[in-house]
Amino acid sequence: MTINAIDLFAGCGGLTEGLEQAGITVKYAVELDPRISKIYEGNHHKTIMINSDIRRISDDDFRRMGHVDIVAGCPPCQGFTQMNRNNKRRAYSDKRNILIEEYLRAVKIIKPNFIMMENVPQIIYYDRFNSMLEELKEIGYSIDFKEINVKDFGIPQSRRRLVLIGALSHDVDFPFRMNTPVKTVRDAIESLPKPTDSSDPIHRIHSNHTPYIQHIIELIPKNGGNRKNLPKKYWLECHKKANIGYSDVYGRMFWDRPSPTITGGCLSPSKGRFLHPTQNRSISVREASILQSFPIDYYFDDKCPKTILAQMIGNAIPPKFAKIQGLYIKEMIENED
Repeated sequence: MTINAIDLFAGCGGLTEGLEQAGITVKYAVELDPRISKIYEGNHHKTIMINSDIRRISDDDFRRMGHVDIVAGCPPCQGFTQMNRNNKRRAYSDKRNILIEEYLRAVKIIKPNFIMMENVPQIIYYDRFNSMLEELKEIGYSIDFKEINVKDFGIPQSRRRLVLIGALSHDVDFPFRMNTPVKTVRDAIESLPKPTDSSDPIHRIHSNHTPYIQHIIELIPKNGGNRKNLPKKYWLECHKKANIGYSDVYGRMFWDRPSPTITGGCLSPSKGRFLHPTQNRSISVREASILQSFPIDYYFDDKCPKTILAQMIGNAIPPKFAKIQGLYIKEMIENED
């Protein structure tokens, strides 16, 4: 039995990769950025890529896609990331946040049996998210949404996300965690060669620094050290002020813990704990993708700017987690027979 899906806001294909690993056919994908859509197409040749602003896809275009069992997607979440009860007005003004309306439009037109959505937990403070839930329930969907951490599902990364699964003819109760060992940075990337010794051009891409910053990186203690471990003469002026947080800045990952959340800044140690546990560099593009649970041979274009590579990997849904969600839905479908 073929189970078909459409991947909205597809990015470089993390969600599609996971669904395909679960045995689900992704018929269509929608991605705005042409550079990122080419990465997607390089990995998912059988999926029809619609390289377009989703707002330009008409209702009739969605209808012409034919039978689709699952509408899945992660509306861009950067606008929601800092949303809380105190800064709603600024978050509402972020144009990316209205794309949740487009996700709902696609669901209402296609009327799939199942829906999947992933986003940052702060989305619960967005009134439009809550009104979307009510509309979905009104048209017959049983909805389950909850905050999870992907490290509880065997991904070597601490990444808190809100996951939503809906079904027209099933009660949904996706688990908070799985009974699986915690995967660590060591499990994921220790076996990789040094970038200078690697034949993988994607592994050879990482941040470069001025001699002064490189010297600071070399001084940071191995396996979990951070800027606070440096002699104070090396502290930045902004870090010398009292009660300044962000201790993860210029921090090394710990070998025996999951990595911190891989973000669009994951190649920049000034953006978080993104230094290799023992080597004097940031993690590489390949290491970032593996910590996101992409296959080691997943295609990325080494001619892409580092910022774009980091963005597409940091914004992706971890494929292994998407696979788990896909298998959960697949089991419900198979139990119907």
